[in-house]
Amino acid sequence: MIEVLSNAALATIQDQGRDGYLRYGVGTSGAMDRIALAVGNLLLGNDIDAAGIEIPMFPFRVRFTADVAFAVTGADCAARLNDRPVLPWWTLQARKDDVLTLGVPTSGARCYLMLAGGVDVPVVLGSRSTQLRGEFGGLDGRALQKGDVLSAAASPSAPHDAHAGFGVTSPLRTLPQGMAMPTAAPNETVVRVLPAAEYEAYDDASIETFWRESWKVTPQSDRYGFRLEGHALRSRRPLEMRSHGIVPGVIQVPPSGQPIIQLRDAQPTGGYPKIGTVIEADLWRLAQARIGTSIRFAKTTYDEALDAQEELQWYLNKLRQLIGLHRSAPRLPT
Repeated sequence: MIEVLSNAALATIQDQGRDGYLRYGVGTSGAMDRIALAVGNLLLGNDIDAAGIEIPMFPFRVRFTADVAFAVTGADCAARLNDRPVLPWWTLQARKDDVLTLGVPTSGARCYLMLAGGVDVPVVLGSRSTQLRGEFGGLDGRALQKGDVLSAAASPSAPHDAHAGFGVTSPLRTLPQGMAMPTAAPNETVVRVLPAAEYEAYDDASIETFWRESWKVTPQSDRYGFRLEGHALRSRRPLEMRSHGIVPGVIQVPPSGQPIIQLRDAQPTGGYPKIGTVIEADLWRLAQARIGTSIRFAKTTYDEALDAQEELQWYLNKLRQLIGLHRSAPRLPT
């Protein structure tokens, strides 16, 4: 269905992730922005866990080798189909030999290219997601390269006619009011955090700094984790820990005192102390934080974290209903 025309680094095939294998030492992988992936699949009538292409570096170009509907979600990457602009969070019908170009995002960091039916690669341990460190999943366990050809799985019925598109507004502007976040400064991403096991082991000044200060996303950040830079955090006493289980969202503090947020490709164990955990409902926000911008932590509670996840699911369910109504509406004659 598509041929990759770019050598842009680190574009990978991802779905919602490889859950249930942490106990065997296998990380979750999956889309950094699960909401963008889910919305793209809803727009196309795919299974919500269908695989797409996660693109973190631009420009990125593909040529369609057959007619297929596609969606572009995530970062606003100034997409163009041939010479025609493609709106973010939008679907269109591509024709054979059309070329899609995804430019440098005007906002956000990662873009998702979804195909009707989903990208068709083998399922490995319950997922099509690429695990770069383990070199499995996706396309031969690696990032996409120029010349790669990808097919779509069995395509669902077309979500719209061949000459028009439809889409949704960015979730940042349409999530329920109950999910309103504290005011963020320009180039700052605010995420909600639960105190973790070693939270009380840090001195009062470090705790205050953790919540009050912004943390810069350094160039050493990737799908494995965000390495942050700010005032060093200090524990009340030396912390020596055995390696233990961790999950995406955990904020660890190495001896340098500079926090690391574990993300989708994080290994399932680690020995650094844990000061907090970004709630699951906000991990997608981290996915769209650019290198050099700042992260700020907002303290939350377990009940609030559960409510946030429920509200996120409410948003996706409501979107599914609205898209279903659109697809079932009678088409006007052309």
